[in-house]
Amino acid sequence: MTVPTEPQQTAVVSRLANSQKNGVHTRGQVNQAYELNDVEHGANGSPPDGKAANDSQPDGGGGGGHGIDTAHPTNYLETIMHIFKGNVGPGLYAMGQAFYNGGIIVSPILTVLLGIACIHIQHQLLNAAKKIRCKLPDSTKYPDFAETVELCFEHGPVKFRRWSRPMRLAVNVFICVTQFGFCTVYFGFISNNLKQIYDFYGIHLDIRLHMLIILVPILLPALIRNFKYLAWCMTLANVGMVLGICLTAYYAVQDLPSITERDYFSSWRQLPLYFGTAIFAFEGIALVLPLQNAMKNPEDFGRPLGVLNVGMGIVTFIFTGLGFVGYLKWGDGVKSSLTLNLPQDEVLAQSVKVMVSFGILLGYALQFFIAIQIMLPTVLKKVSLGKDHPVLVELGFRTFMVLITFAIAESILNVGALISLIGALCSTALALVFPPVLELILGLAESECPSSEGTSTDAQPTRMSIFVWVKNILILVLALFIFITGTVESLDAIRHLE
Repeated sequence: MTVPTEPQQTAVVSRLANSQKNGVHTRGQVNQAYELNDVEHGANGSPPDGKAANDSQPDGGGGGGHGIDTAHPTNYLETIMHIFKGNVGPGLYAMGQAFYNGGIIVSPILTVLLGIACIHIQHQLLNAAKKIRCKLPDSTKYPDFAETVELCFEHGPVKFRRWSRPMRLAVNVFICVTQFGFCTVYFGFISNNLKQIYDFYGIHLDIRLHMLIILVPILLPALIRNFKYLAWCMTLANVGMVLGICLTAYYAVQDLPSITERDYFSSWRQLPLYFGTAIFAFEGIALVLPLQNAMKNPEDFGRPLGVLNVGMGIVTFIFTGLGFVGYLKWGDGVKSSLTLNLPQDEVLAQSVKVMVSFGILLGYALQFFIAIQIMLPTVLKKVSLGKDHPVLVELGFRTFMVLITFAIAESILNVGALISLIGALCSTALALVFPPVLELILGLAESECPSSEGTSTDAQPTRMSIFVWVKNILILVLALFIFITGTVESLDAIRHLE
């Protein structure tokens, strides 16, 4: 069967191919996945060809995503560290409460299964990008998340092609909402930790006032326009987070009670809150393609013992281990951040809260940068001053968006429920919906019109197996369950904040 070439499809492929060669998104957006080498040149002090020195961009967006050091192509171990950094944040410290909502026996099983599912789904995204890359002329890099979705719909069955642009927009919207959601959570996370320290020393302030106090320290790094100047933020944030994890685990394993003192399974009503928090913690799928593009040997990323499997295996182990000992240690009293359960009268415990809060504060700028780079081209185009005074408009827009996240944090004080809500609403779509849909779209396209590369004109359409259909439908049903129940229960928890 021969599918006629449509002018729109040809135009989109040509447009995206040219944008990849130039390292720039269409509609003025910088292509983060294709910009890695340009960041490298900028970090070394010399701008890439045709670009100013201050045009270096971040390396990718999403999920619990932290910035990727792209001063040089990364090796196997370095990329595993980026996998770790991209998935470890407030979501990790919230796993104790996630296990409370799931149960001491059920939660570890679900976390391991969810980790396996996330790894498989990330492989689905890699495979989709690999297939679609073959259709792009002169392409040396994999497309990013949004481009992969757009191109898969463009090369899918004819009836789905008109959805290519809306689907790309949807991915970018979910990434932006997720990143700003992370930033909102950071306000509550930092303020709750600092409040405990202030309270211990007799300085009793409302939690909203604590958020106001940290507004300026959060705002200043968020105004940095060049990603390479945020490298110091990333380094300091990583040090604080790693030390915080180690010391939190040290406190959690002291004098553990019997497992029989904890609920093996909480309740069906609480289970959606577990899923929302766990998905929030695991949501780093937007980092997958930029990380692979940044490697010296990209083929090492997706192989059986490659970076993705090993790195996400380590992350799953850490989430499972810290969540288990956190709930086992503190039981029903486990808080939205495990650091809030540490002793308030010990200097070491206070230092943990300060280190983790400091790491999260600097991490705000990195998460914030990703969303701003997606939205900024449209803002500069729509605002009348954008053409003549782009720097002024950008700084104003950055300040405005920081204030938006601050205002939301001031109005939603239940950090645990907010984490679950963001996970259920946005992380579910990015991590559990789009990759299975892409596999089905490409499978339907091959069934409709088999690839002509290296085949005769008599090539027969290939039907997707029942296993592929059942597997992806089950993933989508799980996503729908998490989306509906997680959103409802999270909103209910926010409304009933004591």
